Amino acid sequence: MHTLLDLLVPDDSKVPIRTLGHRHRPAMLAHLLELDPQDRYLRFGHSPNDAQLAAYVDGIDWRRDEVFGIYNRGLKLLAWAHLAHPRAQDSAQPWAEFGVSVRAAARGRGYGSMLFDRAVVHARNEGLNLLLVHALSENAAMLHIARRAGASLERHGPETEAFLRLPPANLDSHMGELFDEQYAQTDYRIKRQAQRIRAVFQGVQNIQDGLLGRGRNSG
Repeated sequence: MHTLLDLLVPDDSKVPIRTLGHRHRPAMLAHLLELDPQDRYLRFGHSPNDAQLAAYVDGIDWRRDEVFGIYNRGLKLLAWAHLAHPRAQDSAQPWAEFGVSVRAAARGRGYGSMLFDRAVVHARNEGLNLLLVHALSENAAMLHIARRAGASLERHGPETEAFLRLPPANLDSHMGELFDEQYAQTDYRIKRQAQRIRAVFQGVQNIQDGLLGRGRNSG
C-alpha cells in the first residue's frame, strides 16, 4: 500500500512512469523512428515504414486509449506502452490490448515489465476483466513479460496471444495508481526545470566564451 511518505521521500530505485497525452506525440514518434527494422517487426508483427509509424501514432484514440512512458533525465523517451481499447467493446467482457517498445540502449532494465504492470493497474481501475498481448511467437521478451504476470499463452504458429485475467480493482490499486502518477508528474516537472536551468547556464557560458574570444582577438 502506498503512503504519503512515498511521495515526500524520493525513492531512487523507483522508475517514474507517467501518462502521456497527444502533446507527447512528437516524442513518441521519434522513439519509434529510432527502432531498427527488426525491432519494428517484433513490435508490430511487420516492419512498418516511417509513414506507417506516423499514421499509427496519429491514429491513437486519446479518448479511449492510455499511453504510458518512461523518460530519462534529459527528457528522452526511453520506452512507451499503448493500452488500446477495441472500438467494439463487449460490455460483459471488457478488455484492452497492450503493446510496448523500449529503446535499444535502455533494454535490460525491466522497463517493459514496469510498463506492463502500470497498464495492468490502470486496466483494473477502469473495470477491465482481461488484458491481451498479441505478439510474434519469436518475441521472447514480450512473452516473458506476459508469462511472468500469470497470463495464459496460446500459440498459433508464428503468432502467440497472451490472456491475463484481471482481478477487480480495490483501494490499493486506486491509491497506487494515483500516487504513481503524481510521483511521475512531479519527476517530469523537476527534469524539465533542470533542463531549462542547464540551457540558461549554457547560454551564459556561450556569451562568456564569446566575450573572451573577442578580448583575445582585440589584444
